Amino acid sequence: MNQTMRVKRKARVETSVCVACGCCVKVCPMGALSISDGIYAKVDDSACVGCGKCAKECPASVISIEEVTA
Repeated sequence: MNQTMRVKRKARVETSVCVACGCCVKVCPMGALSISDGIYAKVDDSACVGCGKCAKECPASVISIEEVTA
């Protein structure tokens, strides 16, 4: 049986240095980001399409776009 692995892109937030400014939340076209308890940004993987807009907007550069297998 041949299984094809699909690779998707998802945003990842380095929560230990995120300052919860909310810039990423404002630019996400899918509404995949939220501010968790006012402490850091959180990504909803089921909504994230890996477009990278959040990573480009983040003033602290703590969001990266990573490939994940689905």
